[in-house]
Amino acid sequence: MHIERISAPLGAIVRDIDVRNIDQANGSEINDLFLKHHMLAFPGQSLTEDELITFAAQWGPLVRHPYAGMKTYPDIIELTNRGKKKDVNQHWHSDMTYHHRPPKFTMLYAKQTPEIGGDTAFSNQILAYQNLTAGLKQVLLGLTAEHSAASLAALNKSSEAQASRATHPVVRSHDETGELALYVCRAFTEKFSNWSRHESKALLELLYEQSVRPEYQARHHWRSGDLVMWDNRCLLHYAVHDHGDEQRVIQRVQVEGPVPAATFA
Repeated sequence: MHIERISAPLGAIVRDIDVRNIDQANGSEINDLFLKHHMLAFPGQSLTEDELITFAAQWGPLVRHPYAGMKTYPDIIELTNRGKKKDVNQHWHSDMTYHHRPPKFTMLYAKQTPEIGGDTAFSNQILAYQNLTAGLKQVLLGLTAEHSAASLAALNKSSEAQASRATHPVVRSHDETGELALYVCRAFTEKFSNWSRHESKALLELLYEQSVRPEYQARHHWRSGDLVMWDNRCLLHYAVHDHGDEQRVIQRVQVEGPVPAATFA
């Protein structure tokens, strides 16, 4: 394997490997790289749906999205360009934080990519937390926040009252490295537990701004055959819709994670 770093905050490209032929030693090395860089891109892959599922399942049980999934492969979501107005991923988020056990990994496999644009941006929430003041860290370590899929339910014409909800620490401890990461996102975080929405608003806005500072970010420019996996426990991501009407077909799978841990547990 040949490793190229993408940026200082996060990310690496892993070349000269066929993910269909991962053995135990390769898998251990990839996991070490993943924990170090938080996002890995494997260019030049050629995967069927079954092969994508097989690779992803090496990292744990797969998680199905509550509002999407291919009919023949319900563990896979196929994302296509439906136009900017219908693109629901144009926001910074961590996947499915409204679940009790959000995914630890998300993987995207590019089947077709535009000639220009269509990048995915990532932001490192370990750095976002580390660069807060000691006083604010002390406040956040005692907080949990409520997350909801109500916005997704509304988009899918489902009952918002029955949408998935979960409560998680505002600062979560990574279950493999112990690193602390900010864990809120504008897409799904509603308020702090035992606070009103009005009381929560100002501090959440500060954290949202902190979480996506440019110096914490990296971007991946897609090419057909790219397989990208990222750590949903410590990264936010954003689908940049700057490719107009050009076709973009990407398949997504998710690997189940642990219950986010309180940092003081």
